[in-house]
Amino acid sequence: MTQWDWKQAIREWRALPEEEQWRLRIANLPRKVARSCAFEGEPVDLAMLEEELERLLTAAATKRPRRA
Repeated sequence: MTQWDWKQAIREWRALPEEEQWRLRIANLPRKVARSCAFEGEPVDLAMLEEELERLLTAAATKRPRRA
């Protein structure tokens, strides 16, 4: 078994471009919400949360003003 090196994980995270860090944070939101709800005894469908996130991101992308 390999040892997990948290310092290396932090270095790799910091080396990522800001856009990639943002994308990864957003992609993990449905899982975190589902886990939190389950912990509180109110399980929620992970697929539904992922679909809702995709809908919100799509809606936000279409509302952004275009720059010339």
